[in-house]
Amino acid sequence: MNSKAASEGTLRWAAGLLALACVVFHLWLVFSGLVPNLVSRPVHLALALPWVFLLVPYRSAAARWASGLFCLAGIAACAWVALDHAALEDQYGSLEGWRQTAVAVLLLAVVLEMARRAVKLALPVAALVALAYGLFGQYLPGRLGHPGFPLDSFLGTLTIAEGGIWGPLTGISVNIVAVFVIFGAAVSAGLGGEAFMSLATKLAGRLEAGAAKVSVLASALFGSISGSASANVASTGAITLPAMKRLGYPAAFAAAVEATASTGGQIMPPLMGAGAFVMAELLRLRYTQIVEAAFFPAILFFLSVWFGIALFARRYGLKPMAAEEIPAWRRVRWLAPFFLIPFAILVWTMFAAGRTPQYAAALSTFAAVALLAVDARWRPALSGLPVRLRDAAIEAARQIAVIASIIICAGIVIGVLNQTGLGVKITSAILTLSGGSLYPALVLTALACLILGMEVPTTAAYVICVSVAGPALQKLGLPPLQAHLFVFWYALLSTITPPVCGTVFIAAGMAEAPWLRVAGQAMRLGLGLYVVPLAFVASPSLIDPLGRPFWATLAFLKTALGLWLLARALVRRDDPWWLRLLSAAVGLAIAFLPTRGLLGLAF
Repeated sequence: MNSKAASEGTLRWAAGLLALACVVFHLWLVFSGLVPNLVSRPVHLALALPWVFLLVPYRSAAARWASGLFCLAGIAACAWVALDHAALEDQYGSLEGWRQTAVAVLLLAVVLEMARRAVKLALPVAALVALAYGLFGQYLPGRLGHPGFPLDSFLGTLTIAEGGIWGPLTGISVNIVAVFVIFGAAVSAGLGGEAFMSLATKLAGRLEAGAAKVSVLASALFGSISGSASANVASTGAITLPAMKRLGYPAAFAAAVEATASTGGQIMPPLMGAGAFVMAELLRLRYTQIVEAAFFPAILFFLSVWFGIALFARRYGLKPMAAEEIPAWRRVRWLAPFFLIPFAILVWTMFAAGRTPQYAAALSTFAAVALLAVDARWRPALSGLPVRLRDAAIEAARQIAVIASIIICAGIVIGVLNQTGLGVKITSAILTLSGGSLYPALVLTALACLILGMEVPTTAAYVICVSVAGPALQKLGLPPLQAHLFVFWYALLSTITPPVCGTVFIAAGMAEAPWLRVAGQAMRLGLGLYVVPLAFVASPSLIDPLGRPFWATLAFLKTALGLWLLARALVRRDDPWWLRLLSAAVGLAIAFLPTRGLLGLAF
C-alpha cells in the first residue's frame, strides 16, 4: 500500500513538472515578442497531448501502450512542423511527397482522436463530415457541390499552413485562453474560491431562500474566472447543494438553481470563457469592447435567475441560512483580497492601462501565485507552497488541453468551410428560408445553435454557427457584434435545455434529483437565456452602455421588468390563468419592443 502511494505521489510530481513546462511556455509567450505561429501553435498542441492520451486512467496495459504511441506520434508530427516551419511556409500550403502527406493525415487523426477523448464524439464526427465534404464534395450535384481540390493542397492548407489546425482559432487558444486558464487555476488553488463563497454567503445568506441566492452570487463571481459551466457546477455546487438540501429545499429546485446559475459563468465578464476571446478575434475588436457589450446582458441573466428564486421561495416557503453558517465580516475582510487583488490588477491593466488581455492575465497570475504563499490570516505559509503550485499547474494544464482539443478540432471545420465556400451556401439557404426577414432568420439560427450545442461544446458550437449563420444575419441588417453575441448566447441553450442539458445532469446527479424535473425548473429560472438575446436585438443600446448610457440604462430597466413579469407568469401557481397569461404577454412585449418605441407608446 505504501509503495503504491509512493508511486502515485511520484507520478503526480512528474505530472506537475510537465504541467509547469506548459504553464511556463504560455506565460513566456506573453513577454517573448513575436514567435512564428507554426512554432507556438504546434508546441501548444504537443504540450496538450499527454494530458489527453497519457495522464488518464486505462482499463488495460494494451490501451495505455496504444495511447502512448499515438501521443508520441502526435508530438513528433508537431515537432516536425515547428522545426521545419521556415521551409513549410515557403510551400504555401502545398504538401510535397508522400511522407508529408502521411504526416498531415497523422496530424488530422491525432486532433480528431484527441477531441473524441477530451470531449464528445459529436465534434470529431462533425470534423470528419467536413473533411469528407472537402475531399468528395465535387461529386455532389447542384449548388452544394464544389469544384474539387488537389489532395496535397487541401490537406496542406489544413496542416502546414494557417488555414486549419494552426489557424487563428488555435492562435486564440495559445496566446489568450491558455493564459486566462492559468490565472483562474492560480486563484482557485489558493483561498480565492473560499473568498468568493464567504462574500456571497455574507451578502445573500440572510435573505429569503438565502442558500439559493448565495449560489447565484457565487456562480457569478467564480464563473467569471472559470468560464466553464461544468467547472462552476462542480465547484460551487459542492458547497451550495448540500446547504440547500440541509435547509429543506426540494432537491430538484436546488439542482436547477445551481445548473442555471453556473451556466451564466460563460457570459459573465470579465473572462466569459474561451468563446469571448474567439469573438474578439473574429470581429477584430478589443476584448474590452466585448466585455463592455456583454455586461448588461449578463447582469440581466443573473437578475432573471434571482427573480425566479424569489418567486419559488414564496411558493416553497424557503428560509434564510442559519446565522452560524454565515461568516463574520472579519473573516470576509481577511479573505476578500485573495480575489480582489488579482481582479483589480486584471481590470486596471486591461481597462485603465490599455494593455492586452493576455498581458493583464499574466500580471494577475503572478499576483495570485504570490498570494499562495500566505494563509487566511496573511501569515507566511511556505510549507505547503510547492504542493499548491503543483496542483495549480496541473489543473491549468488539464484545462488548457481540453480547450485545445475543442478549438483545434473546430479549426478543421472552419478550414474546410473557408476552402470550399460551404459557409456561403448555407448563408444563402438561411436567407432563402427566412424570406429575407430578420426575425425568422434569428429563429432558424437559434434552432441551429440548440441542435449543434446538444453534442458540441459551447465554444465550438458558437464558432461553427457564427461562421455559417453570422453572415446571413449581417446581410439582414444585424450589426456584427449583435450577431455574434446572439449566436454565442444561444450556443449556451443546450446547457439547460433538454434533451442534453449538461449542467442539469451534473447538478441533478450531485443533488440526487430526477433530471427531467430539474431541467423544467432550470428553464424557468434561466428564461433570461432565451429572452435577453432578442432584447438586445430589439434594443441595440443594451450592449452599448458607454456609448449610449441613457438609452442603455432604459433598455436594461425595461428588459428587467419584462423578465420579472415573465418569471411571475412561469413560477406563480396561485395566480389565475388569465393573469399569468397577461403577465407573460406584457413581459414579452416590454422585453422585445425597442426602447424608443416603448417610450413612444407610453407617452
